[in-house]
Amino acid sequence: MSEWSERQDLVLVVDDAPDALSLINDTLEAAGLDVLVALEGRQAMSIARRMRPDIILLDAMMPHMNGFETCEALKADPDLCAIPVIFMTGLTDTQDVVRGLDVGGVDYLTKPINPDELLARMRVHLNNARMTQNAYSALDTTGQHLITVTEDGRFGWATPQAHALLAKADVDESRVRDKLEPQLAQWLQHSPAANERLSLKGLPQPLAVRLVSRQENGDYLLKLVDESDGTGPTLLQSRLELTPRAAEVLYWVANGKTNKEIGEILGMSPRTVNKHLELVYPELGVENRTAAAGVALRILVND
Repeated sequence: MSEWSERQDLVLVVDDAPDALSLINDTLEAAGLDVLVALEGRQAMSIARRMRPDIILLDAMMPHMNGFETCEALKADPDLCAIPVIFMTGLTDTQDVVRGLDVGGVDYLTKPINPDELLARMRVHLNNARMTQNAYSALDTTGQHLITVTEDGRFGWATPQAHALLAKADVDESRVRDKLEPQLAQWLQHSPAANERLSLKGLPQPLAVRLVSRQENGDYLLKLVDESDGTGPTLLQSRLELTPRAAEVLYWVANGKTNKEIGEILGMSPRTVNKHLELVYPELGVENRTAAAGVALRILVND
C-alpha cells in the first residue's frame, strides 16, 4: 500500500525541460503516485480538464503559456480551482515567489528539486486538499444553499442546492460574471460582519447572500437566499406581524444600515425611518435598535 492513501493520487507535472520531467517522474512513481506529464500550459489545461489530477507541479517559465498564466487559468475554472498547485522554478526573486502565490499557488520549490522535500510538501498539500474536499462534501449533504467566493467576488465552490437555486432564478454563468461577482467584490471590500446580508440587484429573480464565515484560505463562505420565497422583509412582516414598510425598515436595520442610508434606499426621510422604528420596538418587546436587529437577525439567519 502507498504511504499516501489507499487510492493512488494522480499528479500532473508541467515542465518543458526533459531532464527535470524525468527526475520528478521517477521520484513520484517510486512513491506510489500516478503521474501525468505536460510540456506547456495549454496542454496542461487540456489534461487537467479531462483527468482532474489531485495536485499539479508547475514550472513557472515555459513557452507560449507560462506557469503563472496557467495557474490563473486553473483557478478561474470552477471545476479545477480547488486543485493545489506547487510551483517549480529556478526563479528566486521575492517578487516571483509572491507572484506565484498571488495567482493561486500553494507552495514554491526552487530548482534543482530535492526529491525528499518535494514529496514532503506534496503530502501536506494533498492532505489539506483532501480535508477541504471532505468538508465541502459534508456541506453538500446539509441541503443548504452555500457558495464560496474569493475576496474579489469570483465564484469558487457551491453546493448542488446553490447551483439549483441559481438555475431556478435563471442566473447563468454570464450573469454570475457580469452581475453577481462585481456586487460581491464591492460588498466584501467593506469587510461585512458574519450574518450580514446583501440583496443582489439586476437579476431575473430576487436573490441575496448572507456571510457565514471567512475561511482560512481567505475565501468567504456565503449562504444564497431566495428573496422571492418568503424571505427578507416579507419574512419579517409575516413572522413579526409588522406593516410592510416597518418590515422593510427593520430588514435594513438588521443589515447594519443607518437611518440616513435606509431613507435613501426606501425613499423616505431619516425622521420617518425613526418613526417606524419607534413603533417597531414595542411590537417586538425591545427597547433599542440593537435589540430589534437581534430579533430580526435570528429570523433571517434561520430562514
